[in-house]
Amino acid sequence: MPPSSTQAGMAAYRHGFSWRVLAALALGALIGLAAALPYEASSLGPLATRLGRPMWVLLAATTVQTLVLATAAAGVGLWLGPAVGLGAPLVHAWLAGDPAAGRQLRRSLLGALLAGALVGVAIFGLDLAIFVPALPQEIRAAGMVQPPWWQGLLAALYGGIVEELLLRLGLMTLLVSAGAMLTRARPPAAPVYWAANLVAALAFGGLHLPATAAVIPLTPLIVVRALALNGPAGLVFGWLYWRRGLIAAMAAHFAADVVLHVVPQALVGAFPGR
Repeated sequence: MPPSSTQAGMAAYRHGFSWRVLAALALGALIGLAAALPYEASSLGPLATRLGRPMWVLLAATTVQTLVLATAAAGVGLWLGPAVGLGAPLVHAWLAGDPAAGRQLRRSLLGALLAGALVGVAIFGLDLAIFVPALPQEIRAAGMVQPPWWQGLLAALYGGIVEELLLRLGLMTLLVSAGAMLTRARPPAAPVYWAANLVAALAFGGLHLPATAAVIPLTPLIVVRALALNGPAGLVFGWLYWRRGLIAAMAAHFAADVVLHVVPQALVGAFPGR
């Protein structure tokens, strides 16, 4: 029996690859990418200036490229996932009209959102306590310039949907499947899942470096900061993907991004000058 605890929808899940599920996930990726456009326009401004390219060209190129990658990652995860107890079983079941899947989704969402919010609080506190005091003043000043809260809220949809398709459904599932082949066990033992989770979490931390480099210069401290703050969060999202399913990982990631990119900016707007 797969190690995931998402029992609803296992019958549909065992049927393997579904074009309907892939289309739904690709649509979700497109929505996440569209939601992130205002945030991307703010962060890509300096890069567009350096390259001498119109902003819309950069936005179109990054959107199309990421959509293709996310759809491909989702396809790989849906194809390989059933054999190792991963994938998107609740999405399968929900699209098949299974009422148990809807109830399971509602039950898992609350816990996942709470877990993600706690992750966001932990990242925020760790950054303020350890990394921000060590940053040079000019880098701290650049980091304080953030898009408005509503752009952060829209961008949280991108993080919750697109990054989870790439890193958990795609990369982590691929790594677990490779581990299953090497160990000749299906499903493989827990260390295989944890090893895949760790690699995906490190990739998740590294994925934030290009966006950071567009705002501030990359230094060893900045790289360590990205990995130390995002890596543990990725481990939590990966564990939720393994044990609770893709939707739980997406919800937790979304909640963490809301805490990090929406709440501080909303508080600044509510209490200007403080």
